[in-house]
Amino acid sequence: MKRYLPIIYTLFIVSLCYGQEGNIQGNITDVNGIQISGAVVRITDVNKGTVSDFDGKFTLVNIPEGVYKLKIEYLGFSDVEQEVEVISNETTSISILLKSESILLDNVNITSYTNSAQSRALNKQKNNINITNVISTDQIGKFPDSNVGDAIKRVPGISIQVDQGEARDIIVRGLSPQLNSVTLNGSRIPSAEGDNRNIQLDLIPSDMIQTIEVSKALTPDMDADALGGSVNLVTRTSPQDFRVSATLGSGINFITNEGIWNGSFLIGDRSKNNKFGWMVSASINDSRFGSDNIEAEWTDKFSYNSGVIDQDGNTILEEVTVNPYTNVLEQQTHLIQRVRRSFAVNFDYQINNNHDLFLKTIYNWRDDRENRFVFENEVLSGEDIELDDFTITNGTLTRFPVEVSRQTRGGVNTSRSQNARLEDQRFQNYTIGGNHLLGAVKFDWITSYSKAFEESTNDRIIEFKSEYTIFNDNSIPRLPLFIPVNPTDTNNLGDFLYEDITEEVGDTAEEDFNFIANAEVPVNLFNFENGIIKFGAKVRLKSKFRENNFFSFDLSDEFPTLLDVSTRDYSDPNYLVGSQYQAGVFPDQNQLGSLVLDNGAVVSEEFLGQNFTVNEDVFAGYILTKQNISDRLTILAGLRLETTYIEASGNQIEDLNNDVSKITETQSYSNVLPGIHFKYELSKQTILRFAWTNTIARPNYTDLVPTREVVFEDEEIIVGNPDLQATTSMNFDLLAEHYFKSVGIVSTGIFYKNINDFIYTFRSQTENDRFGQGTTGFTLFQPLNGNGASLFGVEIAFQRTLDFLPGFAKNFSLDLNYTYLTSTANGIRDENGIERNDLDIPDTSPNLFNASIGYKNPKFSMRLSANFSDAYLDEIGSSAFRDIFYDKQFFLDLNGSYRIHKNMNFYVGLNNITNQPLRLYQGVSSRTNQVEFYDLKFTFGLKYDFYKK
Repeated sequence: MKRYLPIIYTLFIVSLCYGQEGNIQGNITDVNGIQISGAVVRITDVNKGTVSDFDGKFTLVNIPEGVYKLKIEYLGFSDVEQEVEVISNETTSISILLKSESILLDNVNITSYTNSAQSRALNKQKNNINITNVISTDQIGKFPDSNVGDAIKRVPGISIQVDQGEARDIIVRGLSPQLNSVTLNGSRIPSAEGDNRNIQLDLIPSDMIQTIEVSKALTPDMDADALGGSVNLVTRTSPQDFRVSATLGSGINFITNEGIWNGSFLIGDRSKNNKFGWMVSASINDSRFGSDNIEAEWTDKFSYNSGVIDQDGNTILEEVTVNPYTNVLEQQTHLIQRVRRSFAVNFDYQINNNHDLFLKTIYNWRDDRENRFVFENEVLSGEDIELDDFTITNGTLTRFPVEVSRQTRGGVNTSRSQNARLEDQRFQNYTIGGNHLLGAVKFDWITSYSKAFEESTNDRIIEFKSEYTIFNDNSIPRLPLFIPVNPTDTNNLGDFLYEDITEEVGDTAEEDFNFIANAEVPVNLFNFENGIIKFGAKVRLKSKFRENNFFSFDLSDEFPTLLDVSTRDYSDPNYLVGSQYQAGVFPDQNQLGSLVLDNGAVVSEEFLGQNFTVNEDVFAGYILTKQNISDRLTILAGLRLETTYIEASGNQIEDLNNDVSKITETQSYSNVLPGIHFKYELSKQTILRFAWTNTIARPNYTDLVPTREVVFEDEEIIVGNPDLQATTSMNFDLLAEHYFKSVGIVSTGIFYKNINDFIYTFRSQTENDRFGQGTTGFTLFQPLNGNGASLFGVEIAFQRTLDFLPGFAKNFSLDLNYTYLTSTANGIRDENGIERNDLDIPDTSPNLFNASIGYKNPKFSMRLSANFSDAYLDEIGSSAFRDIFYDKQFFLDLNGSYRIHKNMNFYVGLNNITNQPLRLYQGVSSRTNQVEFYDLKFTFGLKYDFYKK
């Protein structure tokens, strides 16, 4: 970077010395006061041009003194010409109003009511030099999406993993959530998850976001840690005049027949001299829902007591290979209340035409209350199974004894917890920044502080266990079933003996401090205007910790059997997985919540291996140039340097006595990341793009921590790896786009990623007692770097209002996109150390498809939306038999609105019409690992929006 400083300094001084020239700074809005981003602003007389940013602002520098006509071009709107006078050594301020395009048909003037949100998104996408997809907040409103994750899943190449039926983790172009970045106003959002870098998108309501921009080919001025892509959430800005809007709604979750309540408001204005702007917004959503779930584990090995004793007096176990069977089967009922709140306050102040400051704040707070009732059956350990206890018929295990557990999860009896497990998750961000025009130099800076944390207090589980023999019904492997040989065993409460009560207190937090500074200097390296050199730096200081404590209590004297506690029967003839699954009786969550657990606690030291502290500091600098090579070809080329310093501290379990020691490791590395983007305009509406970029993905925090966790109950050992290398990727993108003047797009693109040091979790069996007495034969989990991976994909999109059709048909619109992905992952070893050659990159869905058909007239609009993602590898097992796959999903949603008044709309929405479950399978698609149903959700309400022009 030092080699460029003399050049940069010279350019800076030269830019200040231009004589007889001035600048233009403007703001573009529509008739509703919405800022217009992506508008092209030109002065043809001097061949100058630029594009408005997310806040509708634009700046033109080094304009010779004189009077000019500005021409503003924008899809879906009439071109606007506005006269402006440029004064030497001054910056002229101008405001521009865009009006919807009018179309003349048979001498009748018809004003278009094309969705301006779609116009804003497509214009911004069209005029960006890099490959992006843009969604505006009003466009999100076309769909019944309550959080930003549900909105993003409709972008080409995007799939989403759900949590309790709500979109949570984003997968971009088949790469896992931790391999992508999510930013808020350009600053990385911290993660509240304890074991990964995933951003919880269900924490942020969609109505608090103004624009979502998905960048699939990064430029050097963007954070490089995004292998798949970067999602930038832009919060709302101050309106140009007084504005107030509000939403009040309700609904019902059909799985519980419980209500949904939501409300939001926004109010903002500017001072009379237009220098000071402010905006306050808030949102709340309260939903009571649940899920019906079964989970299964499969194996093809069965062990039993041979009856033979070896010379040391130990029982010899006999192991036989059988047809795959379910050795663990759980039935779960979840009851959930999720309250999502968000509050934002934004200010901006224009000191003068050359300098402005802004403050953006947002606070998101989600309470997640859950009661869970688990009926678990697991085959007994081999030493407890005698020869007469089981039956094998033609290689199929049809009868065997199981350990049966009835488990209730809840919390304490307070107004906050309400006898449920309370997960308190929050995210806050405070950003202050400025934009400055120093002569012809544009300078901007941002300082931000962000924090995400998750607190779980008094997370209680009470468990009772019994044993009996079951018939194993795997005739329909998609719905495995255990049937008690004696039907009364399952609800014979006196046979269920007290096992334990556990309580967990968890605290996870991540803090980020960011400082970003950018400078842009006009430099034309060729014989065309609008060339720039841009350079900048960023500092990101991150700290992450997880502090969990586990306690167990012996209340066997007070509750010797399940008969001795209050119980509830949660059997449901309409259980969504199937009526053959009946939950039965469980300890009552209210009694569990009222227990005073202040004596006899035993701290579970073995879980201390999960606790850690990580400090990660990133220092970055970049330089790029954007130049017009011809009147059609634009090139952006640059280089980014990122240096990372990591200090990770964790706990190691030394022996069977759970002696704990703390260990700290440090690591540092640098990445040089060049990139180049080409944009060629075949015509004003048709664009070709090519990009060569280099990106990285840093390992998950828990993978880096030098920890060792020995879980004796599960015979598992989890080991960290502080020597992990960051994953890097060289990316190639080629895209062709054609934009319809009447607002729409058709595009086709291909992309390829060459990935090095791909990270996976290696599973193996310990052959000796390397971690203390009693750990021989335990399953060892450790993150390792694979040799590499590759990903190839094709994206096709079509979006168009069908205004070329006659009559009312012209009010219909189509939105279609399809993505095909294929990948390979190399250097991944199985439990025997043999490299596997049958693996895709995890989370790479080979086929993704979105489709929606909409109808809109001045009063009424309706849209039917479909979202499909194909099955993909979710978790690499110790062998192909143990690989876990995320099954294909097809969601269908319907929503509509009716304009009651020019400022008020009534809306309705119906989500998950297909009652699509989350389903995982093991090895082959017919072998269910988990299936969870959520049922339909119906919402309705009123939206009010008033703007004083």
